Amino acid sequence: MHLPVAIGAGGKPTESMMFKPTVSLLALAGALTLSHAFAAEPPQAELEAQAKVSQEQATRTAQARVPNSKVKSAELERENGRLVWSFDLAREGKPGVTEIQVDAMTGKIVSVKKETAAEEASEARKEAREK
Repeated sequence: MHLPVAIGAGGKPTESMMFKPTVSLLALAGALTLSHAFAAEPPQAELEAQAKVSQEQATRTAQARVPNSKVKSAELERENGRLVWSFDLAREGKPGVTEIQVDAMTGKIVSVKKETAAEEASEARKEAREK
């Protein structure tokens, strides 16, 4: 497809003709940046292939730290450059959750954080926006 080209005096392209490639390049750069943002986190299967500690092993480790707890959520993710199993553990009759992160390479607990119900809801909203 050929677009009409405006040629100015002396056979030189006009300013509007020179503007079109700039707009196209900016659009391409924006599209590449956007696609990179969505591709930043590898697929779950790829992360699981890298992990040396299974989800079952990591779950046992996390629940040993918070006895009589139930797993509300579990996720394998990169956090601060480290591959971790992240668990939200709840105990019946206790408000909030305890977030436990288990290193997916060594099986050691690397983080323990108590979250209130409000913090948990805020985190869930943030994660929903990111997806």
